[in-house]
Order: sequence, then structure tokens, then C-alpha cells
Amino acid sequence: MNRQRFRVLVVHNRYRSEQPSGEDQVVDQDVALLADAGHEVGMFERRSDDIAAMTVARKVAVPLRVPWNAAVRTELAARLRTERPDVVHIHSTFPLLSPSVVAACADAGVPAVATLHNYLQVCPTGTLYRAGRVCTECAGGSPLPAVRHGCYRDSSVATVPVAVSSLANRRRWRTGITRFFCVSAAQRDILIQAGMPADRLTVKHNFVPDRGARRTGRGDHVLYLGRITAEKGIPVLREAWDRLAARGGVGMPLVLAGTGPLQDEVSAWAERRTDVRYLGLQSREQCHALTERAAVVVVPSSWLEAFGLVAVEAMAAGVPVVAAGHGALGELVREGVTGMLHRPDDPDSLADGIERLVTDVAANQAMGAAARLHYEREFTPAVGLARLVGGYHEAIEAFSGRTGASGTGDTSGPGVSEAVHR
Repeated sequence: MNRQRFRVLVVHNRYRSEQPSGEDQVVDQDVALLADAGHEVGMFERRSDDIAAMTVARKVAVPLRVPWNAAVRTELAARLRTERPDVVHIHSTFPLLSPSVVAACADAGVPAVATLHNYLQVCPTGTLYRAGRVCTECAGGSPLPAVRHGCYRDSSVATVPVAVSSLANRRRWRTGITRFFCVSAAQRDILIQAGMPADRLTVKHNFVPDRGARRTGRGDHVLYLGRITAEKGIPVLREAWDRLAARGGVGMPLVLAGTGPLQDEVSAWAERRTDVRYLGLQSREQCHALTERAAVVVVPSSWLEAFGLVAVEAMAAGVPVVAAGHGALGELVREGVTGMLHRPDDPDSLADGIERLVTDVAANQAMGAAARLHYEREFTPAVGLARLVGGYHEAIEAFSGRTGASGTGDTSGPGVSEAVHR
């Protein structure tokens, strides 16, 4: 297809504003990038914030529609038939859209691509993490272990809708989406091992806008940005910092910014010390300013990160990273070149990485410069646009070549019975 400009409809369920999401940020950046390049971009979205204003009856119905929202299917299919976009780009569908959006694309005969920001295709909660460790019990198989363990919100009852959605819609996702964009090769490998079709999975890293601002000098703090949760490695980071303090410290404070379930513990811990500052939730501009003044950014995730926006934003600012050496982080950060990789969940290894990069100023400066060059090669908007548009081209061509691609419509429901017996 030689078309130079695409008509794209982006489908996305926004997260609650009280829990800022990297996914929302990626969606907004993709939309702006496409529009600035002259592509026509529309939005079909829902906002989780809207749940609070719903009547009691509608709130009760939300979990029931997680596996399948027939009204959304009808609404989206009608819009697609009217607007006839070249491609639909699906991001998050939980909880207000549901996988019925995939059926709507089939109804209208429009090719669909989907960015996989996490592991929801093979894990009902999308994290591959449970009880303080990486967990793959459901990957490639039944989601019943997630229900048994109450993986979503620590509740078996709350987990049922996401488990049913995972089971009932597995085949629909894998046959109805022409191309899946994985945000890292590490994520793609995990999904293939769990049974997803390799020929439909392509790697498209997220990009990070170039602010044109880079760190000058040594930096004045060690920085953690992100959710204050166990899976993000907060307990490991606290223990590592305690051990560094026992060694005499590194001569600069640890700054933490973000919110989450462990924020009260972190706040109390910081208040007892002079070498830790907990700032709570910060604006995007404040986060950028903190990054540009950091000596090192730490990303000590205990779970298998699918990408790592914070790490790439640090690279864009010329700041080296100390990150857990698994998942996408082991792919994004080049050991000894753009930063340091520590053994996952090992506070001594994390402490050693932080100490090396803070105390060895020459190595810090060299790795910061290399990190910036790595960003320029792999993660700029120009690179992101080329890969995104290239993915659209491939998806449209593949869809056109498939039998029945003219679209007779998928009139079935979520197919629970079929999925159970498959």
C-alpha cells in the first residue's frame, strides 16, 4: 500500500487520574505524533474516572461487562462503518470497553492492531506477579489459579470477571488482531512462550519526546520515580539504601516520587532520616526536572517490566540507570555501558550499583553520555513514528491478504463455552 497518510481510530480506556499511568502517556504521545505527521487520528475512549459518577446500578454492572460489552461493540461498529478508518489501534479495554471492540472491527471489516502494554493476554492481572514474586501459573493455560489466589485486588470474587474475560476472549484476540505491538523483545518472548502467535507479534518500543534538556554536572540526588508498590521494587530499594547508609552513605539523598499502597510506610521511613526525601505525586514537569538533576535513576522492579519509560526518560536526559536485570530492563539498559544491572530482588547488588555510579564520577559521566546516544538511536519520536507507520502498513497489507478480509462480521458473543472446551 502506497498511501502516505493514514486515517487511524485509537481505542483506549483511560486509567483513573489518581493513579497516573504510563499507558495513558504513551497513547497521548502516539496520537500527537501521528497528528503532527499529518495523519488523521480519531479517539474512541472511555475513562475509568467516570465510574465514580455512575448510579449504583451502573456501577454494579461494570464487572459484568468486563468480559463483553455489547453496547460498546454496537457503538464502535457503527462509527467504523461511517468513518471507514484505514486501521484501528487498540490500547487498553479494561474495564469499560471490553474485548468486544475486536469484534466491532470484524463487523465493520477494518484491520485492527493492538499495543500490548503489559501481560494481560496471558495473565488476568497483566503483571505476571503474585505474593512478592514473578508468577506464570496462568500463562498459556487456565486463569483459574488467579481466581484461587484472588490476584485482582486480593479478591477471588473481583478476579472472576478478568479471568472470564481472559478465557472467553483468548481466541478472539489472537485471530481478530492483525498485528500486536510488543513494547520490548523480552515481552514478546514471554508471550510467545505462553502460546501467542509469533507471526503476529512485532516489537515496537515506546518512544520518549526529546525535551532538549540534559543533566549538567554530577547531579545532586539518587532518584526513584514510579508507583510506590512492592512489584516496583520499593522494599528492595529501601533495604539497599539502609545498607548503603550502614556503609557510610553515598553523599547525596535518595528522592522518591509517586503514590501507591506503600506510600505511608515510605513516608514514615523518609521522615525518620536525613538522607531520604519522599515527595509524593509529582507533575510530569516536576518529574522531568527531578530526572535532569539526578546523579542516577533507579528502577529496581521485582516484576518483569514490559518496557520501562522511566529508564528511557533518564537516558534522554543523559542520566545513567541502575535497573533490575530482568524483563525489558535487561534489554533497555546496557550493563556497564548505559548503566548498571542488579540482580533482581537483591538489595546488596542494587546497593553496589548505586554506589558505583555515584562515587565513580568518570564512569557516571561516560555512561550518561552513552545512554543519551542509545536514546537517540532507539527511542526518539522519529524512530517511534517510523516503526508505528511501518506497523500500520504491514497490518493493512496482511489484513487485505487474508481470506474473508472484506469482513462479513463476527456475530458471535464472547464464546465462553467454546473457550472452555478449546
